[in-house]
Amino acid sequence: MVKRIIVVLTLFISIASFAQKNNTSAYSFFGIGDKNNGNTVEQLGMGGAGVSLNDVYHLNLSNPAANSALRFTTYSLAIENKNTWAKDTENKQSAATTYLSYLAFGIPLGEKGGFTFGLLPNTSVGYSLVANTYDTEGNVVEGSMYEGNGGTNKVFLGLGYEVLKGLSLGFQGNYIFGKIENSTVNQVKNVSLASKYETISNVNSFALNAGFLYKTAISKKMDLHLGGNFDLENDLNANGKEYLYSLSLGSTQISRDTILNVESKGTLSSPIKTTLGVGLGKENKWYAGIDYSFQNALNLQGNTFSKYSKISYANYSRVSIGGFYTPKFNSIASYWERATYRAGVKIEKTGLALDASGNGNDFTPLNDFGISFGVGLPVGKQLSNLNVGFDFGKRGNTSKGLVQENYFNFRLGLSLNDKWFNKLEIF
Repeated sequence: MVKRIIVVLTLFISIASFAQKNNTSAYSFFGIGDKNNGNTVEQLGMGGAGVSLNDVYHLNLSNPAANSALRFTTYSLAIENKNTWAKDTENKQSAATTYLSYLAFGIPLGEKGGFTFGLLPNTSVGYSLVANTYDTEGNVVEGSMYEGNGGTNKVFLGLGYEVLKGLSLGFQGNYIFGKIENSTVNQVKNVSLASKYETISNVNSFALNAGFLYKTAISKKMDLHLGGNFDLENDLNANGKEYLYSLSLGSTQISRDTILNVESKGTLSSPIKTTLGVGLGKENKWYAGIDYSFQNALNLQGNTFSKYSKISYANYSRVSIGGFYTPKFNSIASYWERATYRAGVKIEKTGLALDASGNGNDFTPLNDFGISFGVGLPVGKQLSNLNVGFDFGKRGNTSKGLVQENYFNFRLGLSLNDKWFNKLEIF
């Protein structure tokens, strides 16, 4: 009962938490923001690997087929603290933010199926940038301030079922929604009024993904895991307003004359994204696996996204390698032998390329490299866990006028297990 009360309270808290700014990256300016990694703390502690891993105690948010193994009602939630140190060839800046990264539930359906639902961020926008133009004496003659916030969230419903011995299939429906606000304020020296260009976009879409997982014993001490997830092609629609007006700058911004007020529409077309994984392990003991994801380039259409002349989208790919080790799952003598230790690495080509010069023919790809660690700590007498994870890495570089981001992310997740439905026994 206490667990259920905790989950209900968390649900109310999450409504406010998901509305908070959850990004501090300059690269979130483009498109609909940074794509969030929709994995659990456990998987992120293994570099994001685990599309082929099923577990009777933990949810798998990267493959709905894996949740056919659930045997307990499972509540899973996590918070994340992002720390970013950005630099170009001349300046350095740091920023941090903390937010609720997901809230999910899993319910077993007999001995062969599992049902999941929940809420998590899908993309995030959060930046505040200043660009100045100087004269020959070093005085500012023109300044621009760029700000953005918002993003999209995803509500999902998933089902996994074991159709044959060792083979499970899964399907998941997703509703993506959100609001994104971007603005640019421009001020010229000795001009009394500044100008402000602002876009407000409401975004929504339905999306589907399907997965499979196959697990078989190849020896008494080792199992083979094969898995895959397919995010099907979908279009994400953006509808909103474009504004351009003059304003007086002081302690507050006071709008004056409205120069532009028009409707804006746009579509982000996302091709099918495929993730395949293979792993070896022994249940409740160890696992080592590798995942490979790939996707053709995104396509932006409409006047909402037509302002991004300095970016281009290329094919996306990601390799995640990681695993876990539990010394003795049912140890009585040592608490730390029951803990689970995780580690992993990721190498990612984000599919975003930028041309800082703006001439349209000098695009530099944005790549990401990270190393992660984690530990799962048993909680109470039941099979629940407090999961701690962190990763650090680098995204982008300072060549050709771009920005390099060094980051450190800390995550804290809770996975609670309980039996809601028990057979009635008559004595």
